[in-house]
Amino acid sequence: MSAPVSSDRPFLNRRLSAFGTTIFAEMSALAARTGSINLGQGFPDTDGPAEIAEAASRAVLSGLGNQYPPGPGVPELRTAIAAHQQRFYGLGYDPDTEVLVTAGATEAIAASLLALLEPGDEVIALEPYYDSYAACIAMAGATRVPVTLRPHAGAFVLDLDELRAAVTPRTRLLLLNTPHNPTGTVLSADELAAVAALAVERDLLVVTDEVYEHLVFEGSHRPLAGFPGMRERTVTISSAGKTFSFTGWKVGWITAPPALVAAVRSAKQFLTYVSSGPFQYAVAEALNLPDSYYADFRADLAAKRDILADGLAAAGFEVYRPRGTYFITTDITPLGEKDGLAFCRTLPERCGVVAIPNQVFYDDKAAGAPQVRWAFCKRTEVLEEAARRLRGLAP
Repeated sequence: MSAPVSSDRPFLNRRLSAFGTTIFAEMSALAARTGSINLGQGFPDTDGPAEIAEAASRAVLSGLGNQYPPGPGVPELRTAIAAHQQRFYGLGYDPDTEVLVTAGATEAIAASLLALLEPGDEVIALEPYYDSYAACIAMAGATRVPVTLRPHAGAFVLDLDELRAAVTPRTRLLLLNTPHNPTGTVLSADELAAVAALAVERDLLVVTDEVYEHLVFEGSHRPLAGFPGMRERTVTISSAGKTFSFTGWKVGWITAPPALVAAVRSAKQFLTYVSSGPFQYAVAEALNLPDSYYADFRADLAAKRDILADGLAAAGFEVYRPRGTYFITTDITPLGEKDGLAFCRTLPERCGVVAIPNQVFYDDKAAGAPQVRWAFCKRTEVLEEAARRLRGLAP
């Protein structure tokens, strides 16, 4: 039965009209249809620690979280999140007033932007950007102002002068992602200090997406909230999915001062209300894993990064070896290609591998056109086989 139509007005509201099916869904479906190795969507092909999976099972069977959990999140998890911030970064947060549990980082981003923005506000976001940023800014009725990370000397770098020039009297918020998806860039302490000084000087709010905080391969992660003047103006977002390899559980969180948490909670309660009850108890246990877990996790992904990066280089790509995340960006022009979207759509038929074209993360499509992103959060033998297949592309 067709839907009733009362006018020529489109069903999808104009704020979202530019956003169709995500590139991740398209490419994962292409991988399934062709039987290709999926290095596109960023999810591991193995589960996280068995003892954490067992904790989730134990919670379900003992009745923990099977009914609606508290709106801010179960106390055990909020306490564990606060302890994590103190343990790794020396940042003290009150678990009762300064921590909010969300349905993954994606909901945390949406709730933060819906809560903190008014129509007409401007939001500065680093480009290329995770695709939900653009959609959430649009849903809030705000305007996205991209500041582009540009390739230089084997990495993507932030032009601090360009960032400063992008701030106008209408700028309300900086949306910062470090470690950065998709480029793998990790902003340095000096860069973060400059961002912090700018936010303080211009009285800007900052929302930081730090879901790859435990995947920094050289050096260590520095939360922006730890810089002078930033704790009171920063909403820090992270999640369990990337750190513990349970992406389907969708347990995320924010830490922020009470007034900011209260604002974000006001929006969040009308999105999912609550979610992931039993998994919250399991994630509370995961956050208390010993330092050795985090070190081993990082070392494993660093080794996998190198397997895939070396394989891509051997295939002829220009490789931007990431300092963080579990993604590698490459330039396809050495292969005689220039359109990443067309390249990715034909790649499964050419060699049985799926990747993501970076241009979908850009307003400036030309800047991202020759770039392709690959996920290395896969089993070693899968990455080795992908590298073998990709060598067939070598000119």
